[in-house]
Amino acid sequence: MPIQLDEQNEGRILVVHVSGKLTSADYAHFVPEFERLVLVHGKIRLLFDMTGFHGWDAGAAWEDFKIGIHHFSDIERLAMIGEK
Repeated sequence: MPIQLDEQNEGRILVVHVSGKLTSADYAHFVPEFERLVLVHGKIRLLFDMTGFHGWDAGAAWEDFKIGIHHFSDIERLAMIGEK
């Protein structure tokens, strides 16, 4: 699966490992878990490990945009790790 989730600090930090090319179906796994943690903890911290990431298809790009707009205020901090 291109998205793997790892909760840390009792769910206050969500590490998201992404690889390959994401599709909108990948967000069906990520979004409910993200929203569950927000309900429990309020704002959370996100760390995206994008090593081996090769982009999005159009549907995934749209899903990414929607979650970013809808949950902008639910993210306390955001960091990204990638190649180059």
